[in-house]
Amino acid sequence: MRSTTAVAQRALVGIPCVVLTLSATRAQASPSAPLNYFLHAAGPAAAPTMHLGWAMAGVSVTVTVVIAGLLIAAIVRKRPSAASDSLDAEAGGMRWIYIGTGVSSVALLAMLVYVLITLESVATPATHPQLSITVTAYDWWWKVDYADDPNPARNFSTANEIHIPVGEPVKIALKSADVVHAFWVPQLAGKTQAIPGQTNEQWFQADRAGIYRGQCSQFCGAQHAHMAFEVVAQSPADFNAWRDAQGRTAVAATDSSVATGRRLFAERCAGCHTIRGTDASGLQAPDLTHLNSRRLIAAGALTNTPDHLLDWVQHAQSIKPEALMPSIALSAADAAALSAYLATLH
Repeated sequence: MRSTTAVAQRALVGIPCVVLTLSATRAQASPSAPLNYFLHAAGPAAAPTMHLGWAMAGVSVTVTVVIAGLLIAAIVRKRPSAASDSLDAEAGGMRWIYIGTGVSSVALLAMLVYVLITLESVATPATHPQLSITVTAYDWWWKVDYADDPNPARNFSTANEIHIPVGEPVKIALKSADVVHAFWVPQLAGKTQAIPGQTNEQWFQADRAGIYRGQCSQFCGAQHAHMAFEVVAQSPADFNAWRDAQGRTAVAATDSSVATGRRLFAERCAGCHTIRGTDASGLQAPDLTHLNSRRLIAAGALTNTPDHLLDWVQHAQSIKPEALMPSIALSAADAAALSAYLATLH
């Protein structure tokens, strides 16, 4: 069941002050990563809360302007002469207090009603989601499990990249393996916390194809800012083709030039990573079966290129200090061999 906390937090997506969070994220994220803003909702779960956010911003700005105007007027208005000891000029002051209290109460009550209506409108999708995805938050990456298909060949795990079909609601079951995180795709839905020992749910839908950036929005440690992911919205046909391909095991490379790299991976990496179709079956780190199908690596910290991938393997602790991924010392020959093997994981 969806927790009360998870539902309530969905209302926060549109509040304009979140631009500070997004600005901080922009400073940390890969420059090639497409950043989403609260200005543009791309689905029915985000639009109502975006409108609510702007309404709240409008009320806040109006109140600020009125108060500032009254304060300035009080400062610059003509004062009575020093010889005057009459209090007549202050007569009627309570009337303004009553008016201000009444207007404020009505505005707050109206906003409360608007908030409740918005929460109800985003609580459930218009149609029942046919796709259910489980996302588990780790320090500092996201495990994504597709496990709802009756055909086992279409069920698999991937990392930091969620593919969905355009125009269809998708249910997300959220878990955490360590501390409290928060799952947030600003253009698609509000924030929902991922809490250890608890499963929270949210849903979203993309009305147009594209890549939507997501981010952990709950401070969770040293690399919180480097805990991003992407939602890739595709046509249903493209999504099904992607899912079929992801469900396959890794293609065994027959080229002798990658044999050394395959051996190095088995010795140095297989304890944490899985490559389906091989003996590598570690569960502590991302599944790398189709590593090269992903646009980014290291939870959005780097674009996925051979040079960046090798840099990540050798200098992970410089790129993301305190991450579980160690920096692995490799000779030039071993680095080239491992890079050649990783390049086969399409």
